[in-house]
This record gives sequence, C-alpha cells and structure tokens, in this order.
Amino acid sequence: MEFVAIKDKTVYTGRPEDCSGRLPKEVKVYDALDELGIPFTRIDHDAIYTIEGCNEVDKLLGIALCKNLFLCNSQKTKFYLLLMPGEKRFVTKEFSKAIESPRLSFAPAEFMEKYLDITPGSVSITGLLNDTEHQVQLVIDRDVLKEEYLGCHPCINTSSIRLPMKDVLEKFLPYVGHDYWTVDLEWHEE
Repeated sequence: MEFVAIKDKTVYTGRPEDCSGRLPKEVKVYDALDELGIPFTRIDHDAIYTIEGCNEVDKLLGIALCKNLFLCNSQKTKFYLLLMPGEKRFVTKEFSKAIESPRLSFAPAEFMEKYLDITPGSVSITGLLNDTEHQVQLVIDRDVLKEEYLGCHPCINTSSIRLPMKDVLEKFLPYVGHDYWTVDLEWHEE
C-alpha cells in the first residue's frame, strides 16, 4: 500500500492564494472552475500514483476519489476516460462489452499527454479542458453519478479537489463540450 505524506492537513476553499510555482494546466483548472462559479475544496499533498494512496486525502476531503482510467481500442483510434468507484474492481472484458468496443487496454502515456495534457497518476475529468478536438469519450459508472461530490486531481497529482457532482454534469461538461456515457459495472470480489 502506498503512503502519501500530507504535511499541511488544511482543506482549502477554492484556488490557492498564490499560484506561482503551480503548473499552468493546474491553474487553468482553477480558472475554469472560478469562471463557471463551481465551488470546490482543495488539499495539497505529495504525488499520488494509486487509488490506495488516496486514503488520507479521501478522509480529509470527506469523499472517496474515484478511479480514473484512460483506455483505448487496439488500433489506438478511440479513447475513453472511465470514472468508477475506487473500491470497485475494473474488469476489462465487462467494460468492453458495456461500450461495445472489443480489445480495450490502458492507453499509452503519450496519448494521455497529447489529448488531456496529463501524465500517469494525474488522470482526471479536469483533463477534458485540454481535449479541444474531442478525441476522448467520457464514460461514468452509475455508482459515481449517485455521489453528491466528485473527487479528482486538477490535472496534477499533487493536489486533490472536491466538486459538486451536479455542477460537474450541468456546468463543467457543457463548458468543455463533452457528453458522457453511463455504464453499470458489476461489483466483483477481490
């Protein structure tokens, strides 16, 4: 299990007061959320690379960060961003059947950077801000849609934010010009 150091356990409301030293792609997320009037809480931490590393962050934000998986077909011509509960096991065959796309796999990092301007460990719905050509199809597990809040990274895995789900669906997704497909993935024993 990955341990994540959180030096300052302060949960902040909104963007950092001083964004100097922050990556432009992170600041772009805060700018968009402010422009859309989407309230959010935020915490800064060491880099997180796995869902297991999110445990303390989850507690501090009062949410469970969901898995954000970046997938593609075997020809690398169709790309999918799947949001599913962190504790739900991903079964490729089941997801492939649900979206009627055979032979899915995890997409190579270069496509993650090309389309979403994010790196492994930072995959997030906020990366759709950078998918201006709409190369990535968003897919959300119905269990995620039942939550009041969505937890994610602001395009960098050294911060985590909590967004109202209603605002994600009604303000953020229209702003970035993306729709979403809903899937009902099964719960499997580990």
